[in-house]
Amino acid sequence: MSEVKQVIVFRHDLLKSLRKGKIAAQVAHASLGALLKHSDRYWNEEINHYSINFKFPKDSILDKWLNGIFTKICLYVEDEKELLELHKKIEAAGIPCALITDAGNTEFHGVPTVTCLGIGPWWSEYIDEFTKDLKLF
Repeated sequence: MSEVKQVIVFRHDLLKSLRKGKIAAQVAHASLGALLKHSDRYWNEEINHYSINFKFPKDSILDKWLNGIFTKICLYVEDEKELLELHKKIEAAGIPCALITDAGNTEFHGVPTVTCLGIGPWWSEYIDEFTKDLKLF
């Protein structure tokens, strides 16, 4: 295993109703949320906030991704049901992922709405088992 990537999966049924900036923000949330699954978070008493720590050995997933070409692929599913099913499978496989739910303050009339899923960074072949049939976003 040598290639590492991150995949962001967006709901196609939301595309026509969202501004481009909102889509970009949701995708960014998914990317960062999935990356943070690799971190150690702890309460820092000195600054009264959480601190985040990334420690990774050479040739690890994070080393290859953060110090490599930072591959990100954006794909889509048709709707929320398909996104939730994919999330369940990815999580069960032990692949770091983050399901993003927008609070609904600006675009969804106050209704929290699941928008996208960040997967990885992780070994490409494992992600591909679940995403190989999805289309590019």
